[in-house]
Amino acid sequence: ERSDMDAEKQKQLIEAGKFRENNGAVMRVLNILDHTFHELKDIEYALPNLTRGELTESINYLNEEGYIHLRSSGDKVQTSLADKNFEELEANATSKGLRLLRYVITDPCIRL
Repeated sequence: ERSDMDAEKQKQLIEAGKFRENNGAVMRVLNILDHTFHELKDIEYALPNLTRGELTESINYLNEEGYIHLRSSGDKVQTSLADKNFEELEANATSKGLRLLRYVITDPCIRL
């Protein structure tokens, strides 16, 4: 039974590490692309090792924490993944996101 608990704890640590890495990867892509809005599917193309679910989890976190803006690619109105489909959204880094990318601030859930 002890080895089962150890295995579960190890799985949680791996998932937490992947989440930090994924969040950092999304921010780095936005930094490389420039500071205009980019469709989420373009970010997805740039990160082929992330599943749609992992990318969605990171986009949600980064948006909720204020590191990125999300808007509808059609009407350009600010929105969220809860209100629009993934394919209808575009993102860019906020000023807070730029501070993170410049190492002015840190976040324990983002590894750059």
